[in-house]
Amino acid sequence: MSYDVTSPSNDRIKWLVRLKDRRHRDTEGVFVVEGERLYRRALDKSLDPIISFVSGDLVTVGETVSVAPDVLDKASYRSRSEGVIAVFPQFEVTLDRIELGANPLVLVAESIEKPGNLGAMLRTASAAGADAMIAVGGAVDIFNPNVLRSSTGAVLSMPLAVTSWDELDQWLMNHGLTVVATSPDASTTLFETDISGPTAVLIGAEDIGLSEHAMGVASVTVTIPQVEGTTDSLNASVAAGIVLFEAVRQRGWGR
Repeated sequence: MSYDVTSPSNDRIKWLVRLKDRRHRDTEGVFVVEGERLYRRALDKSLDPIISFVSGDLVTVGETVSVAPDVLDKASYRSRSEGVIAVFPQFEVTLDRIELGANPLVLVAESIEKPGNLGAMLRTASAAGADAMIAVGGAVDIFNPNVLRSSTGAVLSMPLAVTSWDELDQWLMNHGLTVVATSPDASTTLFETDISGPTAVLIGAEDIGLSEHAMGVASVTVTIPQVEGTTDSLNASVAAGIVLFEAVRQRGWGR
């Protein structure tokens, strides 16, 4: 098979390699999708690629460049490209794009900077039927390729915002949400707390927990019971899943 590009010194491949760096992605307002499954999910959400680089016979949309497999692997965020790397324009992640339903459930992730955790939380929020996920605080890189991968594409479909506490405080108030914070020091457990109404669930990073500001915003603080003598903290995405699916149980959504 003949390829349009067979050398890693090709200018377009050099550009693709630079997009591994967040600074370059944000400067150009783009994000990168790797692998056929995520590529197809992006197309299913009516997202149009700026350009697609492929090493096989995948049917693509728009401008496409065929690249020798070993060269495409060098441009991959991981060790192998899985046959396609596509560049898409970034989409808006502002609070005003979020529309809430009649009995909303929102996940608020504070200072979650690990891409794997962030992606898993997005995936979990989507599975729980949450209205939206909001990331606040910290250096959140929502378009990191590992966020897309670990979310299995939920970042492309889940209503999502990245914001500051100044904006979020007013937004939470305007929408009348009961704000539930999680803390190992709380005296009330999650399972004895009513979260069946309009709710925003606050989850912080497992190493530092929620900030003083977040705790001050909370309407109620709950703990997730753990077996005595075990680890003192849960993974952030696991904690989010427990709280979100308790809300699902209380609302009867899973029936």
